Amino acid sequence: MAEKDREESLSLTDTYVQNDQPDGVPPLELTGERTLPDVPEENYWYRRHLAVYEWIAARVEGLRVVDLACGEGYGSFVLAGSAAEVIGVDANPEAFEHARARYSSQTLSFQRGLVESFDEARDAIIFLQTIEHIADPDSLLSGFARVAPVSYISTPNLLTLAPEGADKSDNPWHIKEYRLEEYRALLEPHFSRVEILGLAHAGKLRWHEHALSLGWDHVHEGFGLTKAFYERFTPAVSASDFRLSNHNLESALDFIAVCHV
Repeated sequence: MAEKDREESLSLTDTYVQNDQPDGVPPLELTGERTLPDVPEENYWYRRHLAVYEWIAARVEGLRVVDLACGEGYGSFVLAGSAAEVIGVDANPEAFEHARARYSSQTLSFQRGLVESFDEARDAIIFLQTIEHIADPDSLLSGFARVAPVSYISTPNLLTLAPEGADKSDNPWHIKEYRLEEYRALLEPHFSRVEILGLAHAGKLRWHEHALSLGWDHVHEGFGLTKAFYERFTPAVSASDFRLSNHNLESALDFIAVCHV
């Protein structure tokens, strides 16, 4: 799904708030700073993030981990299904209160704080889709290397997020978006080994890509089907409609780096 197609699902003049939250859980408003579950129009981006959390959860079984910039808290909860202990950290007061009220587990807790301030020893750090928000990433990465032997760090691929030839997308929360080699150059000075994987479309999203290559965007616009199609297609996307691999990294949606000290 292209950025253009997201805009077909999300009217920038409308307000989107989480649906059907449990009693006592304050729903969050979609601002573009973080993705949210329970917003049908945002489901593509939520599932795109969830696919990576699920992949990492299988690799941190029995470990003590911290999920930095955990946002709404859904990812921390996924990690808590396999990890021995999970701390979700976020500075935003509304996100922190929501996460603490929404997600309960004996292995999960939440802290409100800046990611730069976390200094408790952990077995693994999870830091997804946030380094592009950081003004001084080198200082932060140096801290990661002191705190944990492995860090899972992801970021969107500039080449597939931004318009062709642009230095950045129009996301106002992003300070710096990275090409593959820029991302590798940022990470490698801080770790002894960095493996980068790419997230790509699979399943129905791969078929959607193929349809776009055949001119589907002109068809749905020409017949006035755009709104009706994406109102059904976007909520139907699942985490299984994404895959991680080390192939064709230049065209990946997101880069997921596994960084060893």
